[in-house]
Amino acid sequence: MKVVAFKRELQGSGASRRLRNSGQTPGIIYGGTEAPIAISLDHNALYHALKKEVFHSSILDLEIDGKAQKVLLRDFQMHAFKQLVLHADFQRVDSSKKIHVKVALHFANADVSPAVKLHGATISHVANELDIECLPGDLPEFITVDLSNVDVGHSVHVADLTLPKGVTAVTHGNNLTIATASVPAGHVAAEAAATTEEAKK
Repeated sequence: MKVVAFKRELQGSGASRRLRNSGQTPGIIYGGTEAPIAISLDHNALYHALKKEVFHSSILDLEIDGKAQKVLLRDFQMHAFKQLVLHADFQRVDSSKKIHVKVALHFANADVSPAVKLHGATISHVANELDIECLPGDLPEFITVDLSNVDVGHSVHVADLTLPKGVTAVTHGNNLTIATASVPAGHVAAEAAATTEEAKK
């Protein structure tokens, strides 16, 4: 994705407020071998871009004064109750150096899993994103969690995930739980009552 920004000369809270009043959002680019650069971006374009998942987990082509550089969105701040982006941070990336980033998890095939299909279980998503490490060129937009083989009482862990080529999970040695399958208490009670009633006949 391409992002257009402009160098920002004036800094400080007053300058940032005037910038926002003019429809711009202050930001910064840092990292790599170059010095940090204060920038401004079109607020509406940035606001709508932030609604797209791919904007949060892709290497972006950020163009400043006609010169593009590869960056990753690292952080942004929203106003407490207004639809207003207050600030955005971007980090330069080197195509030959690995990056550490969080990516979203997409859960698939829960409806055909034994837990749901045979037992009416509920699958709970314990985690919705995963810390990964990879080269910028291998960065996935998201990671799919296949739930098709999950049964009642079982869980899906990081070790169960099929990660894209070149991607490793950063778990610090822990096989973190991603999702669990369990039958709701009311459903269990109803089944037990039905079984008891059947036994009396």
